[in-house]
Amino acid sequence: MDLNYSVYGTGEPIVLIHSGGADSRAWGELVPLLARTHQVVTFDARGTGRSPAPQVPLNLVEDLRQLLDDLKLEQVTLVGHSIGGELATNFTLSSPDRVARLIAVAPSLTGFIFSETYRGWIQQLNSLAPDVSKMIQYSLQGPIYRTVMASGQRDIFIDMHTQYFTRVFTEWRSFEVIWPQPPAIEQLEEIAVPTLFMYGTVEWDDMHMIAQEFKRIPRVAFVEIAGADHMLPLTHPQEMASHIQSFLAAVDES
Repeated sequence: MDLNYSVYGTGEPIVLIHSGGADSRAWGELVPLLARTHQVVTFDARGTGRSPAPQVPLNLVEDLRQLLDDLKLEQVTLVGHSIGGELATNFTLSSPDRVARLIAVAPSLTGFIFSETYRGWIQQLNSLAPDVSKMIQYSLQGPIYRTVMASGQRDIFIDMHTQYFTRVFTEWRSFEVIWPQPPAIEQLEEIAVPTLFMYGTVEWDDMHMIAQEFKRIPRVAFVEIAGADHMLPLTHPQEMASHIQSFLAAVDES
């Protein structure tokens, strides 16, 4: 396994999958809270943090599968944030026997058609390439980052964001992501494991539409954290930990 990873604590395993534009440091405040009762695994996705940059199309599902295999983890709870939530959802669909519980934190969703507002924002961001400094400045001013940019986690968020964009344009040789087919949005009803959908109130309207799609999962619960934006693992770790622990305890009792 060539991805950089860390393991904390003991107990039933929880694997944390970070968002795009970040790395495993995004979980820094949450890890010690969860590691009191569980084994917690964090890793830098390919091309982020201290993991090597992609030289061929990214297969995130296979990267996760290889990580679990190398760590000899037969079944885990997945906590995925943003594209990490998209990965966690796809992995749950492709390897249901490997996932005990799914926790999707402000996730994206394969096959979901984003709004014109969101697509316009992304188009404007991409139009600034390859001027990394302008891309970073524009991205950090995004409406879904208002809370984190006004918080004590501002500096680490800027550092992760800067490193991510810099590596994309200096080290990445492939930008394509290979997702399983058919897309996850067409298969959500097939997710049988207990699922928690968690998001903040400072979000694109698209997140509410994605939440509507997740309602098709038979055993799903929803949590909205007031005042949190898209980077809630950085700004609201205590609330996240409380909701995650309550969710896991309720599942264990059922």
